[in-house]
Amino acid sequence: MGRFVVVVIDSCGAGELPDAAAYGDAGSNTLANCARRVGGLELPNLQTWGLGNITEITGCGAADKPRAGHGRMSEQSQGKDTTTGHWEMMGIVLQKGFTTFPHGFPPELMQEWLEESGAPGWLGNKTASGTVILDELGEEHLRTGLPIVYTSADSVFQIAANEARVPLQTLYKWCDAARTVGKPYGLARVIARPFVGERKGAFERTYNRRDFSQPPPRTTLDVLAGRGVKTIGVGKIPDIYDNHGIAQSIHTEGNADGLRKTEELLRDMRDGFLFVNLVDTDMLYGHRRDPVGYARALREIDAALPGIARTLRDGDVLVLTADHGNDPTFPGSDHTREYVPLVAWSPSRSNGADLGVRDSFCDLGATVADYFGAPALRGKSFLGAVL
Repeated sequence: MGRFVVVVIDSCGAGELPDAAAYGDAGSNTLANCARRVGGLELPNLQTWGLGNITEITGCGAADKPRAGHGRMSEQSQGKDTTTGHWEMMGIVLQKGFTTFPHGFPPELMQEWLEESGAPGWLGNKTASGTVILDELGEEHLRTGLPIVYTSADSVFQIAANEARVPLQTLYKWCDAARTVGKPYGLARVIARPFVGERKGAFERTYNRRDFSQPPPRTTLDVLAGRGVKTIGVGKIPDIYDNHGIAQSIHTEGNADGLRKTEELLRDMRDGFLFVNLVDTDMLYGHRRDPVGYARALREIDAALPGIARTLRDGDVLVLTADHGNDPTFPGSDHTREYVPLVAWSPSRSNGADLGVRDSFCDLGATVADYFGAPALRGKSFLGAVL
């Protein structure tokens, strides 16, 4: 048994899906538009691995002989959120998307949440940008102690509270209660959004964020666990799958920390599946429509790849992909419905292969299962083209 590593560059889309217009996302391309806006993206390691062969990226052109397998994956599930994308990677296709709440949460849900959580009330309850709503309601929250509740275009119930005003464990309790009462309403995920600061313009969200996802159906992670394969989840991965099939959880505080811990884990990890999410591209730069920051985060990931690659042994596989798009040049502050890149490298091969356009994110889960000799729930493995 070897090591299979998946690094999800959160929100790093690779061009609009055929149904993007139905989501209001025609013309979105996170990688291409970000590169164009900043005058070019220099990603020398990803370029040699074939990232520029997937979609046109100014400054990161197509490689003549890519060193890694390269392609992109289509999303079959309805939606463009974190939970939907990650679940599909591990074999779950949602025929009906999670419920969204464009006008805020219904009064009956909010009343049930108050009774379940014991929260003193709320502020907000509307669709909003996470940073904008802190400036709008943060000072009132500090005065009253009432949590700030908001949502987005995704199926998410977000609760913000200042760490100096509300203990983290209280915030997490409120979030767990929201997950419980939200399940019958089709809610996908609750996010705790702790922040610090004392006044408008100085509020900052912290990495004590936690995601409270609905329990998934049986995924590839459960299949692997049943075969004795150890899965280590890094970043928000354990939260997204409600810890199902996850043997070890590693908390991270941003991409730099996640990349460092990935390399450290691989130095000591004998075998198993290492599943990593790098959240800054989405949380800090995509939603805030900051292409300069997004480009900087991609360069940071690119610079860390050689160190990670040096820890891999013959027969190991490293895949880089994404869960959805979040074009930092696009109107609004929401995710975008896009293909996701697929870059698969192994020290076992000196040359890459064109993996084409995969029918579903499920192909990734099928490949992971194939690697460990387990049956795939859905999808077609591309393992033979990578090893």
